[in-house]
Amino acid sequence: MESDWIKAIDSLSKIKVYSNPNNEPVTINGDADDIKCIGIGTDAAVFQSLSAPAYAFKLYAKDKINKVKVEANVYQILGDSPFFPTCFASYDEYLVLSYEKGKTLFDCILQGIHIPEQVVKDVEVAREYVRNKGLNPRDIHLKNIILQNGRAKIIDVSEYTMSGNDFRWEHLKKGYEQYYHLIDGNSVPFWLVETIRKWYNNRVDNSSSYEEFTKNILKLLYKK
Repeated sequence: MESDWIKAIDSLSKIKVYSNPNNEPVTINGDADDIKCIGIGTDAAVFQSLSAPAYAFKLYAKDKINKVKVEANVYQILGDSPFFPTCFASYDEYLVLSYEKGKTLFDCILQGIHIPEQVVKDVEVAREYVRNKGLNPRDIHLKNIILQNGRAKIIDVSEYTMSGNDFRWEHLKKGYEQYYHLIDGNSVPFWLVETIRKWYNNRVDNSSSYEEFTKNILKLLYKK
């Protein structure tokens, strides 16, 4: 099995990932003909190799590579679960994961693809599973959940060893229950989704300002 993803190693070595301030997505430098980027986060970017399409390679920014071993350990603790990818190996700068088909909930919002209630139920079950493993299910948001055959697949577990509740999932779930019916089936402009994302990330108190945050969003929508 390892020989399959080894083919991508040389190509990955030609690509470098750099983090950016203010929790902005990473910057990618370099290029390789047989590698394509399939996801960008604030600590890492994810690539797929044309020569080994069954795998996803999560390449961390240079100043974030300490998270590689942490995330690999989380996957080991989680074990085999239908809610998470499989981690096959970890190297100095990247993880070798199973490639997961489907669109992120972020893309579903942009494209007007229906997000079934089952996805919300799956994430709730997955979070309980994580807690039962002695971990903390943090950083669950639109870009970290894939809609896969009507079910949820959570693709980033890097913060599960951290303490505290960032309330991202609780707020997302509440937003789904209260407001999703207003946009269900309709594509939402990228500028609007990005504006909401940045406003949310800039909130001072994640635990107490949800109502005020949603009021501001509704004001923005009613102006348009």
